[in-house]
Amino acid sequence: MKMITIFLGFIFLLPRGLGNLKVGFYHSTCPRAESIVHQVVQSRFQADQSITAALLCMHFHECFVRGCDASILIDSTDSNPMKKSAAPNLTVRGFEIIDEAKKNIEASCPSMVSCADIATLATRYAVFFAGGPNYDVATGRRDGIISARDEVNLPGPTFSVSQAQRAFAAKGFTLAEMLKVTCGASSSGDPTVSLDQSTPSIVDNKFYSEILVKRGILQIDQELTVDKSSTAIVAKFGLDANGFRLSFANAMVKMSNVGVLTGNAGEIRKNCRNINRT
Repeated sequence: MKMITIFLGFIFLLPRGLGNLKVGFYHSTCPRAESIVHQVVQSRFQADQSITAALLCMHFHECFVRGCDASILIDSTDSNPMKKSAAPNLTVRGFEIIDEAKKNIEASCPSMVSCADIATLATRYAVFFAGGPNYDVATGRRDGIISARDEVNLPGPTFSVSQAQRAFAAKGFTLAEMLKVTCGASSSGDPTVSLDQSTPSIVDNKFYSEILVKRGILQIDQELTVDKSSTAIVAKFGLDANGFRLSFANAMVKMSNVGVLTGNAGEIRKNCRNINRT
């Protein structure tokens, strides 16, 4: 499983609504929407447990640049390179999962459910199937109509702790809320190396337990245990599995609400890979 390194913190209360977002947004307009996404992700997970890492990676790469508006799903053209084609996004995968869920939902509720919501829900279910927390996800996002390769500027595995902290602070995250997803990156460049050597297919706190005993793979991972700004957080997560689960859920909710489009902004795409054409 391609590894996700997650560095999260203080409690962020799970919202029942955020502006025009709310839990159960499609309850009356497309009541089967969430169950359809659930079924698709469950089927895929049973065949390939690494989809959890893939969807978490996609979620981070999506929301950190422009916000959670499904712009990473749009395919490039020869004359218009999209966000998906940027170098840091070339290892992002799992797009076919979103495509399948969208196709099934469109058959039931045409032009009703956004690709942004489908991607967010898919990530939530993938986390749950991998043993992670079952957190609530507010829905009602709209899909963006802008996607640009040149806008992509993501913190990478070569960043120091302070560099990563500054990058996340620019998005409104404190150090203790910082979420760091490294999608298959290792010091050797091998995209199959797992950074969690104990339970690579499970969403848990074992990554922190590993680096506490100096079993980190990447330099920045091990630096988390010695940097004075992060030492206490790593120790807390390494020793408190339940605390990690709560903090993970709350930070995932916060990430999913970054830069969302609601109301009349954006659109509801018919095909997640293409902006609607009028």
